[in-house]
Amino acid sequence: MQALRWHGVKDLRLENIEEPQATKGKVKIKVEWCGICGSDLHEYVAGPIFIPESTPHALTGEQAPIVMGHEFSGQVVEVGEGVTRFKAGERVVVEPVFSCGTCDACRQGKYNLCEKMGFLGLAGGGGGFSEYVAADEHMVHKIPDTVSYEQGALVEPSAVALYAVRQSQLKAGDRAVVFGAGPIGLLVIEALKAAGASDIYAVELSEERKQKAAELGAIVLDPKACDVVEELKQRTGRGVDVAYEVTGVPPVLTQAIHSTKIGGQIMIVSIFETSAPIIPNDIVMNERSITGIIGYRDVFPAVISLMEKGFFPADKLVTQKIKLHEVLERGFEALLKEKNQVKILVSAH
Repeated sequence: MQALRWHGVKDLRLENIEEPQATKGKVKIKVEWCGICGSDLHEYVAGPIFIPESTPHALTGEQAPIVMGHEFSGQVVEVGEGVTRFKAGERVVVEPVFSCGTCDACRQGKYNLCEKMGFLGLAGGGGGFSEYVAADEHMVHKIPDTVSYEQGALVEPSAVALYAVRQSQLKAGDRAVVFGAGPIGLLVIEALKAAGASDIYAVELSEERKQKAAELGAIVLDPKACDVVEELKQRTGRGVDVAYEVTGVPPVLTQAIHSTKIGGQIMIVSIFETSAPIIPNDIVMNERSITGIIGYRDVFPAVISLMEKGFFPADKLVTQKIKLHEVLERGFEALLKEKNQVKILVSAH
C-alpha cells in the first residue's frame, strides 16, 4: 500500500510498504481522512522530536522510517481474533496514544503522562497518511452516521482543546482569552463555547486567523493595534478568569499572565521550544495559578458527542482536502507558506 514515511528533516517519502493485517486484538481500518497536525509539521522541518530515530521506541519497537499521521478517521474492514466491540463496515476514529499500563501515571489512569508514552503515527504502529491502519481495539472509537469522516479527522485535535478547557478552572459564565488562533486555538474557542464561557477573546496577528476566530464567535484583539492586556482589563473590568496560551512564544506567556484577574488561571496548551521568563510576583501578588496539559485522556467520547450537537465544525475549520500524492506541496509546504490554511485533510483513496 501507499504510505508517507518520515526519513529525516524535509525528507518525507511516499513509498509502497506492506499492508497491515488484523492480527490478534487489532482492528484494521481503511483510512478516509487524515489531518496534518502541527507536530507533523515540526517533525518535517526540525525533527526528530517525537519520532524515534536511532533507538527503537520502548512500546512499539519501531524507529525511523516511520509512517506519519495521527488525526484520522476511517471504516473498519476486518477485525482480529478476540476483538468484540467492532465489526466490518463500522465508522471509527483512533485515539493514537501508546501507554505502558504499568508506570505510576498509568496506574493512576493518567495514560497521557505515561513514562514511555508515544503516538501512533509518530512512534510507530502505522499512521493515517496511508491506505490502511491496524490499531489495538482499545484505541478505537465508533463515530455515528451524523458525524462525517471529515469531522472524524478533527476528533483528535479537538480532544486536545476540550481536555485543556476541562482541566482548567473555567466555569459557565466565565470570561476567557485564547492567545493564538491557529488550529488548536480555534478548537479551544469551540471548547469554551461548549463549556458555557460568556465572553471569549482571541488574540491573533494573522488576518486570516482573526477572521476564522471571529467566524467561531470570538471577540478578536490584534496585538499590533492595541495593548491587549490593558484592552482586556478595560473590557472585563478586572481581567479574564482563564487565559489559554496556545502560541509557544515566551512574551505571549507574560501577556497571558497579566491578562487574568486576581485568582485567575493561565492554562498552557502549547509546547515551548525555548525557556520563558516568569516573574514569580506576578503570580504570588495576585494569587494566580499556572498549569499545563499534554495531549488528552478520556475525552474522545465527549468530543464525538459534542460534534453530534454541532461543535467543532469541519466546514469552518477544514481549509483544504487533498490526495496523498499531493501531501508535500499542497499539504506540508502549503501550511508553511500559506497563513490562510487552518486544517488540511489528506486521503489515500
